[in-house]
Amino acid sequence: MTARCASMHGSAGTGLPPSDPGRLGDLVTAQLGRLCEVAQFDRADAQTYARVLTDGLGPVAVRSLALPPPSNSFLSDDHTPVEFSLAFQPGATPALRVLLEPGAGTEDLAANGRTGLRVIREMAERWKFSTARLDQLEDLFFPASPEGPLALWCALDLRPGGVPGVKVYLNPAANGYDRTEETVREALARLGYRDAFDTLPSGDGLPFVALDLGAWKAPRVKVYVTHEQLVAEQAAEIPRGASDRERDEARSFFRTIAGGSEEGGDDGEGPLIRRALTCHSFTETATGLPSGYTLHMPVRGYVRDDGQARGRAVAVLRRLGMDSAALDRALSAATSRPLDDGVGLLAYVALVHQRGQAPRVTVYVSSEAYEVQPPRQALRTGR
Repeated sequence: MTARCASMHGSAGTGLPPSDPGRLGDLVTAQLGRLCEVAQFDRADAQTYARVLTDGLGPVAVRSLALPPPSNSFLSDDHTPVEFSLAFQPGATPALRVLLEPGAGTEDLAANGRTGLRVIREMAERWKFSTARLDQLEDLFFPASPEGPLALWCALDLRPGGVPGVKVYLNPAANGYDRTEETVREALARLGYRDAFDTLPSGDGLPFVALDLGAWKAPRVKVYVTHEQLVAEQAAEIPRGASDRERDEARSFFRTIAGGSEEGGDDGEGPLIRRALTCHSFTETATGLPSGYTLHMPVRGYVRDDGQARGRAVAVLRRLGMDSAALDRALSAATSRPLDDGVGLLAYVALVHQRGQAPRVTVYVSSEAYEVQPPRQALRTGR
C-alpha cells in the first residue's frame, strides 16, 4: 500500500474539504501545532513556530500536495523537506525539534545553499545571534559547483518564548566525495578543534557536520559517521571514554531496536544493523576529545510496520524511565493512520550521551506528506 499521506491526514487545521489535499505548509504546520501540545507549548508559541516553519520553507510551503515533492530532498524517505523529533529525558516533558531544508524546491545545490544561508542569516537578524562560525566555513561547504546529497539543513530546537535554538547541517562532500575527510578536518581546525578529527572512529562515510548557532549553554560542533555494518559490541566500544554503564546502555539499546529482524554478524555477535550513524560532539578545544556521543539506529529498516517500531521505542523509553505515553501522543499528532498501515513514520531512534548529563533518547518522526511506505511482508536488511 502506497498512499498519499494527505488523504490519510485529511486537511486538518486548514478548513479545506477532505477531497482537497491542501498545501505542504498547511499539513506540516498542523502537525507541528499538535506536536506543540505534546511538548506543552502555549498557543502563542505554537503559532509563532508555525510561522517560522512556513517562512523557512519559503515558496514550497504553498505548494499543493497534489503535486510531486518539490525536489528530491535527502531529508526524508518520501522527500518531504521537514522532519520532527522529540528528545526524551527522565521526569521531563519531551523537547520538540523540527528539521527543514530551506532550499527545497530546486535541484541546483548551489542555489539551494544560497537560499539556506539567506534563511539562516534572516533568523540571526531576527533573534540576534552570531553566524560567525558558519561564516568561517562558507567557502568550504558552499563552493560554486557543489556535489553531494544536500547543501544546508536547519534544525530548530523549540523553546518556550518563541525563540528556538538553531543548528545547521552541512555537507562534507560539497567539494567532492574524495575530499570529504579533508573538508571535515579543515572545518574542525578552523573552529579551533585541531585534534578532534583524529579522535573520530573509523567508519564508511562522513555525511554531516553540524553547528549550534545562537543561544546554547555549550555550543557544539558535531561530526556524523556512517557505519554500513554494525553489531552491538562495536556500537558499545565506539565512544571514547564511555563508562561501563554507558557501554551497557548502548548494547541494550542496540539490541532492543534491532529486535526480531536480527541478521547475524559475520563474527556471530548477534544483530547486524546497516547504515547506522554515530554522532560525535565537540565543545572544548583543549583536548580534542568529544564531549558527547549519539548512536542513531534506522529502526524503520528493521521492523514490519510502525506499530512494531513504536513497541521497540517504548521499550527503550520505559527501561530508561522516560515518558512513553508522550511518544504515543506525538505519533497521533503526526498522523491519523493506523500504525500497522505503514512503515517509516518512526525513522530513527537515537541514544544520546552528553558529558555530565543523564542519557537522552531522541525519536525521529516523519511528516509523510507525500507517501506512506507499505508494511513489509518480510523483514530484511535496512535501507
